[in-house]
Amino acid sequence: MSETPPNTLQYRFDGPEDAPVLILGPSLGTTWHMWDRQVPELAQQWRIFRFDLPGHGGSPAHPAGSVGDLAERLLATLDALGVQRFGYAGCALGGAVGVQLALRHPERVASLALIAASPRFGTADEFRQRGVIVRTNGLDPIARTSPDRWFTSGFAATQPAITEWAVQMVRTTDPGCYIAACEALASFDVRAELGMVGVPTLVLVGSDDQVTGPAEARTLVAGIPDARLAVVPGASHLVPVEQPAAVTDLLVRHFSTAWQPAYEHSTGQTVVPGVSLRPLHAVSPQAAPIAEIAPAPVVAPPQAMGRPDPYDAGLKVRREVLGDAHVDRALAQADDFSGDFQELITRYAWGEVWDRPGLDRRSRSCVTLTALVAGGHLDELAFHTRAALRNGLTPDEIKEVLLQAAVYCGVPAANSAFRVAQQVIREETTPSE
Repeated sequence: MSETPPNTLQYRFDGPEDAPVLILGPSLGTTWHMWDRQVPELAQQWRIFRFDLPGHGGSPAHPAGSVGDLAERLLATLDALGVQRFGYAGCALGGAVGVQLALRHPERVASLALIAASPRFGTADEFRQRGVIVRTNGLDPIARTSPDRWFTSGFAATQPAITEWAVQMVRTTDPGCYIAACEALASFDVRAELGMVGVPTLVLVGSDDQVTGPAEARTLVAGIPDARLAVVPGASHLVPVEQPAAVTDLLVRHFSTAWQPAYEHSTGQTVVPGVSLRPLHAVSPQAAPIAEIAPAPVVAPPQAMGRPDPYDAGLKVRREVLGDAHVDRALAQADDFSGDFQELITRYAWGEVWDRPGLDRRSRSCVTLTALVAGGHLDELAFHTRAALRNGLTPDEIKEVLLQAAVYCGVPAANSAFRVAQQVIREETTPSE
């Protein structure tokens, strides 16, 4: 075990030192202990490397705001240890890290398993809303509802010790790191790049997963050229915990038979010897993998060189700040009369101004709230209050902005603004049961 500097990750090894390295990546809110029941079997054949996400378990709280950042921290950790090539299995957020590695550093990845994963996890709104809840109420509401998301109802009812372990694992996570991980998932979208994943891939999903279920798994299989699907019956999101034997057997089968050799031209890479195939325990008929292979999608050609049109950047920022639902409504309501105005604000307000690096989004939200109070624009104040929460302002900080506005914009204007903001904050920060 080791605790590493901020640009790397806390990790532990299990298994023979001279065996090929197999990495097991955790999901959001879990620690490396989610893989405990896979390690004894896997460590007979591989050198198992597990890591904790920032602020999870005993890992130092150095937030990582993107999946790419997490992938680079993992590579920095492996570089320091002299590990050049490896197999990788990751669950949910850990799976996103695996896709990122396969896309950006294909020479490092010998084989890939994506568990309870997706090319895009829900909507950005869902994860940013979760960040607002945690920032306002702490992690307890998320922790208490984690078993509902992670396990089937039958498993949760018959395994109270594991259910309580799951709750405590989330409850003891650093809130800032959890929020940063939510932001990482909110911005993760590799749907257009799946055809460039060039390593043998197993996509594994629980049949009852309501978070990233079989539909998302089939999207991955359809997009990744050399991918196969395994559906495990009677399992939900944390399928390695709920059905450990089936998952272990599937991983052994996949990594024993689909380990891509190192590229000959990869100068400086350590070539891992082929993994010897040994007799496998019989996989339960219920958990037998169902293979589906589809051709890669057609990837659009790159745009011509030159200054990019700020519209695309503006639409991205507008969605990140205001939420997909709000932007979708605004664009859907546009017609021949108002469509040009929607394009104008997307391109110039959001693409030119909100996307400038001179102020962070928290600061821009403070300025925007003050300006809306001064102008009496209460409708826009409502959705920009939601945006301020998404951008990281706390309710107390929004209160301070409105108090400041009362002095410089007038008490009547601030009085109306407080009523609007109070209602929005109640709606946005009340945990759903």
